[in-house]
Amino acid sequence: MLENMLMVIAALVIGAGSGYFIRKLIAEAKISSAETAAKRIVEEANLEANSLKREKHLEAKEEAHRLRSELEKESKERRSELQRMERRLDQKEESLDRKLSNVETKEEELRRKEEDNKRFREEVEILQQQQLAELERVSGMSSDEAKDLLMQRVRNEIEHEMIGMVKDLESQARAEGEKKAREIVTLAIQRYAADHVSESTVSVVSLPNDEMKGRIIGREGRNIRALETLTGIDLIIDDTPEAVIISGFDPIRREVARLALEKLVSDGRIHPARIEEIVEKTRKEVDAQIKEEGERATFESRVHGIHPDLVNLLGKLRFRTSYGQNVLQHSIEVSHLAGMMASELGLDVTFAKRAGLLHDIGKAIDHETEGSHVQIGAELAKKYKETEGIVNAVEAHHGDVDFQTLEAVLIQSADAISAVRPGARRETLEAYIKRLEKLENIADSFEGVEKSYAIHAGREIRIMVKPDRIDDYTSIQVARDIVKKIEGELEYPGQIKVTVIRETRAVDYAK
Repeated sequence: MLENMLMVIAALVIGAGSGYFIRKLIAEAKISSAETAAKRIVEEANLEANSLKREKHLEAKEEAHRLRSELEKESKERRSELQRMERRLDQKEESLDRKLSNVETKEEELRRKEEDNKRFREEVEILQQQQLAELERVSGMSSDEAKDLLMQRVRNEIEHEMIGMVKDLESQARAEGEKKAREIVTLAIQRYAADHVSESTVSVVSLPNDEMKGRIIGREGRNIRALETLTGIDLIIDDTPEAVIISGFDPIRREVARLALEKLVSDGRIHPARIEEIVEKTRKEVDAQIKEEGERATFESRVHGIHPDLVNLLGKLRFRTSYGQNVLQHSIEVSHLAGMMASELGLDVTFAKRAGLLHDIGKAIDHETEGSHVQIGAELAKKYKETEGIVNAVEAHHGDVDFQTLEAVLIQSADAISAVRPGARRETLEAYIKRLEKLENIADSFEGVEKSYAIHAGREIRIMVKPDRIDDYTSIQVARDIVKKIEGELEYPGQIKVTVIRETRAVDYAK
């Protein structure tokens, strides 16, 4: 058994060794074959590389030859172009030399001519001096005197021509401007129609009978004193049948007194305590009415966003009159007219209507505050944060300050239109006469005016001038000067026509 195992082991060892040697021989044979193949491949690659190298070398030589040929060709072309440019430059240089020579010749000729001209000017100056001396000797005037005389004559002629031109231009501008303004103003007036009712500073309360007067006066006058003290107005009880007159400059107090008295008369219980109660109740009713009137004015004018205090002040204008014209109605009318004219002219309609409604706001408190209603109104507009344009329109509607906007001019025009409506305002006979006298005095103050006459209720003034002192052209200037003085010194509604009349007569007698 052991022997068999030893034999098997020996066989295995012999087999393993034989396999090892056999594999070694096979591997060596493969390596030798691979080396041979590798050498063959390397030799083939070397041969191919040498062939490619020779081909590329030939191609490079051909490309270099081609580039050299092109470069030589381009060089030849550039050399020929440079030669042509050199020839042109040589030709231009020769031409410039010739021109330079001609210029030098002409400069020499100019120098000679300048010397000749200088000599001629000196001779002419000597001749002019001789002639001027001879003219001065013959005329008996120096050159300065003659110059002044000539300038004066030229100035007079130019002034006459300028006056004529101004007259023609004014006539043309006035014709066109008046036509356009007439259309706009007429359209605005036609589109807005307002009723005018004259009011006064007194109110009349009707009584059922004359016995009521005694009850109003009361025992020892206590009732009438209480009513006058509480309302701040005066009661006039006279022989007027069945009527009591209430007098006072404050329209709101007068309205409170009127309503309170009517309620007392209707109630029949008239004594100081009842009077105090009725007056207080009536005052609250009037305050509510003032607010309603202000809101009505803003609604009717379509002006929104006004401060509530300004609305109340507008309501107070309902009880304020100017020359008999109700100021609130006048303000509403100015607002509408200004808005219409602004619309026709393409201006800011909202701005114009707002400024027109507020232009007389100062009249609501002008009896309580010092200053004109224009100044008070401007201060109120500033106080309640109105725009600078609105403030300027309020401040400038009577010409106290310069206009900053075209809408402000429309406010002044609308104010004048509203004031001059037939029946809108009235003035006392004394004020009317004084205005006519002042108008005539302004015209008479000018030199050369013989007599002036105010006609058509002060809407026109005709001025007779002295024909020997004022000619036709100067009369135009006189008319303009009088217009400017009237505009600066006189307050008037609408416009005043100034007519200057120059009349000359030649009289002879046939015998």
